[in-house]
Amino acid sequence: MKKLLFLVIALAGLMFASCENVIFDDEGDCSVNYRIRFKYDMNMKFADAFSNCVCSVHLYAFDKNGVLVYHKKEAGEALKNEDYAMDVELIPGKYTLVAWCGLTGGDSFSLSNTISVGSTTLEELKCEMKKEYDQNGNVYSDNELNDLYHGMLEVNLPDEPGTHTRTISLVKNTNIVRVVLQHLSSVDIYPEDFVYEITDDNTFMAHDNTILDNEEIDYYPWSVTSGKAGIYADLNMTKAASTVNVAVAEFTINRLVVENNPVLSIYNAKDNSKVLAIPLKDYALLVKGNYNKAMGDQEYLDRQDEYNLTFFLDEHGLWSSSRIIINSWHIVLQNPDLQ
Repeated sequence: MKKLLFLVIALAGLMFASCENVIFDDEGDCSVNYRIRFKYDMNMKFADAFSNCVCSVHLYAFDKNGVLVYHKKEAGEALKNEDYAMDVELIPGKYTLVAWCGLTGGDSFSLSNTISVGSTTLEELKCEMKKEYDQNGNVYSDNELNDLYHGMLEVNLPDEPGTHTRTISLVKNTNIVRVVLQHLSSVDIYPEDFVYEITDDNTFMAHDNTILDNEEIDYYPWSVTSGKAGIYADLNMTKAASTVNVAVAEFTINRLVVENNPVLSIYNAKDNSKVLAIPLKDYALLVKGNYNKAMGDQEYLDRQDEYNLTFFLDEHGLWSSSRIIINSWHIVLQNPDLQ
């Protein structure tokens, strides 16, 4: 009995000692490890595209008092692995995790404050888009913005032995807007004959990705080119009559949110007369129901990251506002407020 009791005590001591170590090779490993995975399925395909789309990750961990206690970044080929997860060195407890993805590898976005572990607060973690100022002090951007993603997660990391994995879902902020101008008749359109702009106030983002009031910005296209298109006898698109030049303008803009009212405007370059001006967000939402009627407006704006809009001009060079093509959907406008 004494020998058996001694053996039990010895085994208990060995088990306790093994759990005090940091790294083990045996099955009796009692270490605690944390891994953070990232998922980007907030898109119209509802499929995880993280490994194909995201090129860098900046992760920030804030304690229960909202103070930054940990920061880690990774970029490059490691993120292309479908099993990628970031190993983080944190003690058990409650944290708010914030991820900004896309800060490395481009200069379109940056954090607006100096980040310091032990002092930076959650409310101070703000992200800002790079802007330019013209000679009159007006804010503008005519750049092709690099992709920016955001994610946030409240976690309670346990102290049980083993590897604990948590997943942060990402939202893509940046959007591509392509505008095509085409005549109803067989008249060529040249891109240099027009000035294109999108006006919004969406360059400053809080830690939770909400848009903060900052200053109005004019987005200008980073690409303006000519293209070829078939001209049809009528807008039912039944029979092509000829092929003519069309104007194509391509923008990259920051996050569209339901609270804002961005406006797409096009002007005649010769006399600055207005060809058209539309509420971009409202037009983007016109085709939401064709994808998913149950989807909320903000969810649709977050999932959709590419908008292709085709406008038809009449014989006077003005927008024929009865019809428009949005992402291949032919829209017949019946709401006068949208014209």
